[in-house]
Amino acid sequence: MGYADSLFDLTDRVVLVTGGSRGLGREMAFAAAQCGADVIIASRNLESCVVTAEEIAASTGRAAFPYQVHVGRWEQLDGLVQAAYDRFGKVDVLVNNAGMSPLYDSLTSVSEKLFDAVVNLNLKGPFRLSALVGERMVADGGGSIINVSSSGSLRPAPDMLPYAAAKAGLNALTEGLAKAYGPTVRVNTLMAGPFLTDISKSWGLEQATTNPFAHLSLKRAGNPPEIIGAALYLMSDASSYTTGAILRVDGGLP
Repeated sequence: MGYADSLFDLTDRVVLVTGGSRGLGREMAFAAAQCGADVIIASRNLESCVVTAEEIAASTGRAAFPYQVHVGRWEQLDGLVQAAYDRFGKVDVLVNNAGMSPLYDSLTSVSEKLFDAVVNLNLKGPFRLSALVGERMVADGGGSIINVSSSGSLRPAPDMLPYAAAKAGLNALTEGLAKAYGPTVRVNTLMAGPFLTDISKSWGLEQATTNPFAHLSLKRAGNPPEIIGAALYLMSDASSYTTGAILRVDGGLP
């Protein structure tokens, strides 16, 4: 094993990824397994979780456990955590990746139901999961919690305000949890900019007459695998002195 391999080694660790069946969550789950971790793939769509788990197990040889859960529903999260510990006996890394940002026509068209659903999934669920898993991590001697936020939390646009507000809350949550569970458990924010996942299909990029990412230093959106380096850094011992931090992976947001 080379130096870099040992630095990012996750052999026999257990990584729980919410929203892990597609997009950036899928990339992170695959990467963790390729570095030796067993993974829990959690999302609302069980079939998608099963397919992803089977692909990970077949390509990496690591255990991959699919679990159906709605992260925005508080009462379902105890079951997810219990199932994870029943299956593996521990969780070394929690990646709070599940999220959504529904489209709306105007601010007055945002219903209370939509607003609450966005906050529930992007903020309330990660809080509850982090509390449930964080206490067990402390008891087990350590771990890493990664909250996947958005550059929208720093530069909120009118068409994503509930989402941006929830992600800004997640940024604040990171710092507080780092203090609550330190010194053995590290808690960090992985702040993603625009990535070309399934969600980007609704951005109307094919109809754009100018580069919508020209304001970024790299002048483009990210490709999903480009999240992996930052994710593995926060999952592994490479980030042993990093906690309460925001790591931006956004192509150079001004």
